Formats: sequence, structure tokens, C-alpha cells
Amino acid sequence: MKIHGSGGSQLELVEIQLDLHPTPPLVESPRHDESQVSEEPEEDKGPNFIKEIMKSHEPKMPRMEDILNLPVQDPPCAEFSAAHIKWEKVEGGRQGGDDIALIPFARVDDFVKGESSNAECPASFRIESRRKRSEGSISKPRVDGYLEYTLYWCSYGPEDYRDSESVNGDGSNVKPASGKGSRPGRRHMMRGCLCHFTVKRLYTRPLLALVIYNQRKHVDKTGAPCHGILDRDALGTRAMYAPRISEDLRQKVMSMLYVGISLDSIIHHHMELVQGHGGPHNRDDFLTRNDVRNMERVVRNSSHELHADDECSVRMWVQRHQRLVFFFQDYSVSEPFILGIQTDWQLQQMLHYGHNGLVAFHSTFGLKKLKHPLSTLLVFDSSQNAIPVAWIITSSLVGQDIHKWIVPLAERIRTKDPRWRPNAFLVDDPSFDISSIRENFQCRILLCIWHVRRAWMRSLLKNCYNVDVQREMFKHLGWALYSSRSVPNSLDTVEEFMQVFVDQCAFMDYFKRRWLPYIELWVNGMRSLPMAGPEPLAAIESYHLWLKTKLFNEQNVNFWSRVDWLVHTLTTEFHSLYWLYQYSVETGYFANLRDDSFSTNAWYLALHIPDVNVILDEQNLQLAKVISQADRTLAYTIWNPGSEFSLCDCPWSRLGNLCKHVIKLAILCKNRQVARPLLAAQVYRQSLLTLLQNPPDDPVVLEHATLHATRLQQDIKDLEELSNNGLLQPLPPDVNPSDGSAVPTSSLIGSLKM
Repeated sequence: MKIHGSGGSQLELVEIQLDLHPTPPLVESPRHDESQVSEEPEEDKGPNFIKEIMKSHEPKMPRMEDILNLPVQDPPCAEFSAAHIKWEKVEGGRQGGDDIALIPFARVDDFVKGESSNAECPASFRIESRRKRSEGSISKPRVDGYLEYTLYWCSYGPEDYRDSESVNGDGSNVKPASGKGSRPGRRHMMRGCLCHFTVKRLYTRPLLALVIYNQRKHVDKTGAPCHGILDRDALGTRAMYAPRISEDLRQKVMSMLYVGISLDSIIHHHMELVQGHGGPHNRDDFLTRNDVRNMERVVRNSSHELHADDECSVRMWVQRHQRLVFFFQDYSVSEPFILGIQTDWQLQQMLHYGHNGLVAFHSTFGLKKLKHPLSTLLVFDSSQNAIPVAWIITSSLVGQDIHKWIVPLAERIRTKDPRWRPNAFLVDDPSFDISSIRENFQCRILLCIWHVRRAWMRSLLKNCYNVDVQREMFKHLGWALYSSRSVPNSLDTVEEFMQVFVDQCAFMDYFKRRWLPYIELWVNGMRSLPMAGPEPLAAIESYHLWLKTKLFNEQNVNFWSRVDWLVHTLTTEFHSLYWLYQYSVETGYFANLRDDSFSTNAWYLALHIPDVNVILDEQNLQLAKVISQADRTLAYTIWNPGSEFSLCDCPWSRLGNLCKHVIKLAILCKNRQVARPLLAAQVYRQSLLTLLQNPPDDPVVLEHATLHATRLQQDIKDLEELSNNGLLQPLPPDVNPSDGSAVPTSSLIGSLKM
């Protein structure tokens, strides 16, 4: 069972069949003998003759067989309505022919939302009927044959209780006409509206949806407006507006409830907003205590355990929340379990902050404690906080199956904005399918070593008690990784490190057991991929710590083995906390309830350290000092400043975390161009120094070398331009510049420009 980003309920209701078969061709009238000449004057043919001529010049209506020749319409706006689409009248159908159009299937929800926002007749469209077929179930499908069939009907119809309620009082004995049962709690909404449309996901072209608008006007059976501002009887009543609050407001209120905001506070806040824009204008402005109380009841009664069996429970959750699922692959003998989750709010954040920004992968969280590890896609907001914009839970190694879920995710994003493209994508595991990421996101891929750095640092602090030895070992570990770009056999550097610090038995045992089997993989990754700077590493680490705090609470220890608990927690409480923080930052409301831990990531804090607080000797870059903002008499020392493997003596860094002082030095060194002491830059400088220290003796060779050096400057600029445009491919792992096997730069650039 696989699901690729669909929405709506899975209840299979009774289908209302639509008469969409083409009508039989008109019977031809008998031909007159050409020898017979009518004696009647031409003018006596009058109106009928003119009508025939006009009819012959009318554009011919397409038949159902012609629908695949219609253009696929994809309006650029986030939500669109019938007014944004050019409709064709199909020959046949009821009421003189139905309006049809082709749109991308992924944009059906956007169309339904747009139709619900009709200014004259605000409404909400419910799913009146739905059917599905599996691929391969039909040997000879019709041109309008469907994989999915959905009938949407305005919630103000089709039943009409306006007369029955006035005649029969409460109308309790009146049965609905459509056979849908009593529709409890909806009688007051039924005003006989006939507006409805059908959506068919075409069998032969699953990426397209055929929209068939059977009745576009919000009218009753008499043809008169039955709700909205055009209905005089609806003026001054709720029938002027949509029958229900919008999904956006519902999610907003639910998020407030999940983070513990009281009913009274929600109503008071809502009234402030309504008064702020001059009174009620739509159904959302009429939010009542009863609306909030109903949602409060849903929150209170919600449970992660929909079934005693965890696998069944997850399947039930997927069926109920398909709007949140962009990919689902169930357990099988040959395939692993994969669940990709993204809410509408997360999609909005990814579109907003991911475009021309960074997207980072935080992988395999909870590998030891959770039933299946959790991976997260992150973007960074204006405060440098990492915002989760998608969650992936899989029973296999996430890198092995990344090609399966990254395609529907990329399609989901570009369906909303075809121009969307990140500046770079950060991966924290060199074993990932880099080609799939690059193909679908069309940007640079950077290797992020935050968890390698964190793991090594925490182990050193735990197993090595000499501070000076800690610094030297940490520096050598960083150099062992980065030297892979200039040393012929980088594993020799690792072996040398192990011999130099052989007396540090506890750390060496850990290093050999946990990292030595994978060190070659990381070395090859360092050779083939450019490195991410330390700034986003701090934000990713902050998200990791926050996730750990919220999920690995001892109160939840009995639930760690259940996937349904993880899914429920992420999409309710955890999601709501991020929503509240962003909402509070954007609007200024609920600042007292905002979790300040979001603003404590080292990247954000480093930006608020004044440059004058940094003491940096550009002649001696072995160490630097940062004066404390809280206590001017206190200064923290940073060894190997500017490097990804810097070490600080502040309390936060001594816990194994990436601190604000290290980030501040990295930013300052980069801005001042102080020898650019990042390890990657150090390797680059070392290669150039080696070249300078060994100039050729032969004057002819020297002349050629000078020419090559001049060209090299321009080649490097060209490479930077290609990289900024996402067109520069990394060097293959087996290409090592130090052994002369590298491709000439000019040849590389020439091939890329072709």
C-alpha cells in the first residue's frame, strides 16, 4: 500500500452518477433534389435561416473523447477558483452540458479552497461521494475513466429545510431527500443549494484531474440565490457567510489548545483581532465559545492509540490524516516501512524560508530508543532557528530509500511554487543518495558534520580529563578529516592520530568501536562534497536538543516503542509549540507563553555579541578570547578559533555543545578575511604554500606555470559562479588532487558549460 500526498476522507460513500455520456449524433434531415427550386422568396426563410447560419459558425463543443486534448491549467496563485480557469462546455451532460477543465491532481485541494472563498457566496464544499480504483483494475479504460472519483457539494445543500423548519417547528420528522440520513447538527445549514462539481483523477493520466462543474451557481431548485450576500433572506444571518470556520482557523485554535492556552484567552484574543479589522467580515469572525469548546473536547479525547496493534494504529492514522501524508509505504516482506509527514503550516514555512535559503537534513534521531528512527527536514527562519518542515519515519536506513519519498515531496512543493529552489541542501550522512537530492532540489549539496563533531567532543570530555590533551586531540581529529583533500592516503593521518594518543585508552576504544569502521566513508564524503559552515550547525544542534527534551521525557518511556505515539506527538504538541513561537514572533501576541529556548541557539546568540567583545590576535590565531556580556570581568578562551573544530572553555561548550563564542569567532574571522581559518581553507592554503615553496627551475616551465596560475584565478571565479547556480558537480571520491589524478580545472569548467 503506497500513498503519494493525497487529501480528504477515505470513507466510500454512495456515488451520485453523472450523465456525462455524449449524446447520439443528430439525425440528418432528408436531402432535397437540387433540381427542385423553391418558389418561396428568400426572405420568407427569415429567422430560421439566420439561426442556421449562426449555428454553423458557433465553436463546436468538445465531446468527452476530446478531453485529453484540453490544456492543463495551473494558475500561479496559491489558491484558485473557477474564475481563474477557462472552462469548456462538454457536449452531453445535464442542463445543456457541463463545464470541464483539466488541472494538476496535486492542486485539487487548492481549487476546493479557492471555491470556498467565493466573495458573493462563501461556502465550504464537503465530499458527498467518493470512489477509488487500483491501477491495473481496468483493461480498456474510457477516456474519462478514473482512479479516484470525488463529488463535492456545497454544504448549504442539497436539502432545503428553510420551509420545513418554519412550518413544522423543529422539523424533526422531515427526512432528507438525498438519502444521507439525518445529518445531525446540520439541519440549520440546509438551504437547498445545488452548487456541486466532480473531480476525476484520470486513469490514463494519474497526474491530471478532470474537474466537471455540474452547477456553478449557488442557487436552489427555483434558480434563486439561497445563501450569501445575493440572498435577501440570508442578510443579517450566518447564511451570509461560510457554514463553518476555515481549516486555517481550526488549526490555529487547535494549536493554541495543545500548548495550553485557555478557552477564555482564545476567545478574548479572537475578539481583539475582529475589532482590529473593523468587525466581522466572514464566518471565521463569528467564532463562538461553543466552537472552541468542541475543539477542546477533541483535544482532550484524542489518543495516539487508535488500535492495540501499533501497525494497525498507524494505518488508521494515515487513513484519517491523508492531508498530512506526502508518502506512505506499509510494512512488507521486501519493502521497509516509510512514513513522510508534512502539515500545511510546515509546507508554508518550507516555501517561505527554504526558497533561496538552506534546507538541512537531521537524520536518524532516536536510533537507540525509538522503534524506528526519526529524520527531519529543517529550514532556518530570520532568527536563525531551525524549523521542522517535514518528518520521515522509516524502518530502514533513511539514506537507502531517500529516492522514494523525496520525489513526491519535491513535487508537492513545486506544485505550490514552480520557481522554488533552495540555495543549498545540507546532509549529515555521506552515505545518502546525493544524486536524488540534487536532481529533485536542483541546488548545491553540502556535507554537515555537526553530529560527528558533537559525538567526538562529548566522548573526549567524558574519557579524557586533561584539558590540554582534549584540545590537541580535538584539533587532530578535525585535521584527520579535512586533510583527506590534500593528503594522498588520508587513512595514514588517522593511523598517526591513534598512535600519538595511544595512551588515551578509553577514548581510543570508543573511536575504534564506533567510528573506525566508517571513517573511510566520511573521508570519501569530505573529498566529494563541500562542507557547511559552523553557523547552521548550531541551529541544527539546538533543534536536536529540543527534540530530545520533548520526546525523551521519562513520563513517555512506555510509548517509545510505538510509532503511533511518535506520529501523534509530533503532529499535535510538538508542531503546536513551533506554530505558537512563529505566530508570537510575527504578531506579538502570547509573548509570555513563548518558549524562550527557541531563541537560545548559538547562531542566534552569536549575532548579538558585539565585535568589541572579541579579542583576536591576527598574528597568533591559535587562540582568542570573548568577553562575557553578563560579566565584563569574565573572558572565555577559544582554541583554534574560526575552525569547525574550535573548543571553548565556557560552561555550555564544556557540556559538549556548540557555543555562541565559537560561532562568533567563525563569523568574525570570515568577515575580516583573517586567513579564513576554517579547516577546509587551511587545506587549500597548505596546497598553495607547497606550490609556492617549490617553484620550477626551468624558465620555460616557469613561464607556462605563470600562465596556468593566471588562468586558475579566473577558473576559480567561474567555479564559484557555477556552484552558486547549483551546477557544479562534486569531484568523485576516487579523484585526489594530491596524487595528480584530478581533472584539469579548465576542462572541468568547459564540460560544465556545454
